[in-house]
Amino acid sequence: MKIALLGYGKMGKTIEAIALSRGHEVVIKTSEAVTSEITKADIAIDFSVPNAAFNNISNCINNNIPVISGTTGWLDDYDKIVALCQQKKGAFIYASNFSLGVNIFFELNKTLAKMMSTLEDYKVDIEEIHHTQKLDAPSGTAISLAEDIIENSKNYQSWQLDGSENKVLPITAKRIEKVPGTHNITYKNEVDTIKIEHIAHNREGFALGAVVAAEWLVGKTGIFTMKDVLNIG
Repeated sequence: MKIALLGYGKMGKTIEAIALSRGHEVVIKTSEAVTSEITKADIAIDFSVPNAAFNNISNCINNNIPVISGTTGWLDDYDKIVALCQQKKGAFIYASNFSLGVNIFFELNKTLAKMMSTLEDYKVDIEEIHHTQKLDAPSGTAISLAEDIIENSKNYQSWQLDGSENKVLPITAKRIEKVPGTHNITYKNEVDTIKIEHIAHNREGFALGAVVAAEWLVGKTGIFTMKDVLNIG
């Protein structure tokens, strides 16, 4: 498999190492815009920056290159990408987090939210901690967790960074050096506390998941998620 890496920072370099170890070839690795050159690749993996992701993904789809994206902070344009992918009969996966463990954590979060939905005295909050180089806050993973809680609970209608209003699910974002990613969800009342947590120990889990998703997507048409890749949920 010939891979184009769009975004060649720390994550891009980790993805490159894992891709090479699995027998793939990296034919493009760049943090600059790539146009027709993208056709050298069988698939593109986008871990760029929020203001570049939409153009990167659009360019891939317009050139009939399957693309997966782990860039967060651009999702106001997600529906446009879906429409373009459908129009061009392309192949696309977006995930706020490609870690295999995190995607299992997503399912645990949904199940717990359903179980807690009738217990209105429990208040829930989300905390995420990342390295100081992370550009967006809250993280895309925290937003996904919050949206899944809202969808599976009667007690919340929206989420907000440091929110405190009624029916608003609060998310706390912390930035600490050398933290790959920690997410925890806490349900608390006067009697007790229930907490689930995912702690990433390094970037390799995210990178491996991205390569696995790329391997799965080649040859397919449509818009998919990591649930499809892992056949979970």
